[in-house]
Amino acid sequence: MQQRAMTESAMHRSRPAMKILLFGNSGSGKSTLAKRLAAEHGLAHLDLDSIVWEPGKIAVQRSTEAIAESLAAFLAGHDRWVIEGCYGELVQAASAHCTELVFLNPGLETCLEHNRRRPWEPHKYASKEAQDAMLEPLQAWVAGYYEREDQWSYQAHRRIYDSFAGRKSERLDGSGARGGSGLQESSGR
Repeated sequence: MQQRAMTESAMHRSRPAMKILLFGNSGSGKSTLAKRLAAEHGLAHLDLDSIVWEPGKIAVQRSTEAIAESLAAFLAGHDRWVIEGCYGELVQAASAHCTELVFLNPGLETCLEHNRRRPWEPHKYASKEAQDAMLEPLQAWVAGYYEREDQWSYQAHRRIYDSFAGRKSERLDGSGARGGSGLQESSGR
């Protein structure tokens, strides 16, 4: 048994670092792709929503300090991960640690449709009804993605992507949510 544990530990150490950062608008396919990558590659998975919002409270943001501490703890605690979210300031902070940056940008209509078809997210909402009650405000917020200038906007995401010097790709096809074949070759370096 000890031999097996040592072998598994050695195999874990020999695997290449895989730290994938997925970002884009709500409904762009981030969570779907992140879950698939986590399962396929044995990666720790962090949905940034889980550290931004107070547990069990809809649209109640945690303190900036608590959010930063949670992100730092996740980064320090895992050597192989996938992080996903729309929060530009957190994406920017995590980008210093990633081996690959993926901007999911399938367009407004795709994001709106994905949100309409989104299954219940029990880690965010007490019930499917509670989630559905938030759909209209979410869709209005999503629709403003290309016009807003906040940290969660297309403009902020575009700046992050364009300024990132490492391995990166932009997915315009929505294949994250459809279950595409995995990450595409990097379009930048």
